[in-house]
Amino acid sequence: MIRHLITLMLAALLPGLAMAQPATPETRMDHISITSMGTGDPVILIPGMASPRAVWDGVAPDLAKTHRVLLVQVNGFANDDPGKNLSPGIIDGIVADLATYAAREKLNKPAVIGHSLGGLVAMKLAADHPALPGRIMAVDTLPFFGALFGASDAATAEGQAQRVRAAIAAGAMPAASTPVTSDPGGIWSITPAGRIQVANWSRMADPRVVAQATYEDVVLDMRPRLSAITAPFTVLYATGAGPMAKALWEREYAGSPARLVPVADSWHFIMLDQPAAFSRELQAFLTK
Repeated sequence: MIRHLITLMLAALLPGLAMAQPATPETRMDHISITSMGTGDPVILIPGMASPRAVWDGVAPDLAKTHRVLLVQVNGFANDDPGKNLSPGIIDGIVADLATYAAREKLNKPAVIGHSLGGLVAMKLAADHPALPGRIMAVDTLPFFGALFGASDAATAEGQAQRVRAAIAAGAMPAASTPVTSDPGGIWSITPAGRIQVANWSRMADPRVVAQATYEDVVLDMRPRLSAITAPFTVLYATGAGPMAKALWEREYAGSPARLVPVADSWHFIMLDQPAAFSRELQAFLTK
């Protein structure tokens, strides 16, 4: 009661002070769950492969001071029940759930921001439902992940995608009961702490869901459909790999409506490696 009165007094004395609201209870759907925080223009945040909604903890509270922030989590990640994500059609299911939620909640032109797999979902949502998003941002997401395996299209990526799916499903991931305490290496983050954080997020994901989602991620080629995206479209990409990163991203998005924004001194999890730069680009994206 006292805290509530203090909040009301602050709001009356400082009308320019925006205060974030606590997150709402989780809304559970077939393929995703969603929590909401704050009020204002809607912003949908979609995490990447094997990642929880906690990926956005560095930006969500500030965004919630001026926006209604909708935090998505894929069923089967973050130790969630996998629900219908044990069957094929995970990406299509996520897109369908988002469209259903947006219609039910009467969201008016939400900004949609996705990292990695979430960025691919954002692109597909915008292509399948061009009237739905007000703008979209893909964070370190290629429109065709199979290009990283040297594939030219979905057909040539099929064999590699099947092998990756089989390896993950066979248990090529740490058990959820084994915390990661030492640097596992890899190109997820430029810091040991970041790589440990990502590894601990990943270990909480159901390998069966990760296996199928990875397969779908590798073979889904959004390049022919990028022209169907009519909303303002921004792509942030990490330049940790040097000049080859710029060449790769420019090649894969050639002829598309995407505005490419490089982020220096970062690997895949830009929000962990360069939080200040990420926040600046996010604010610019939302206000332009």
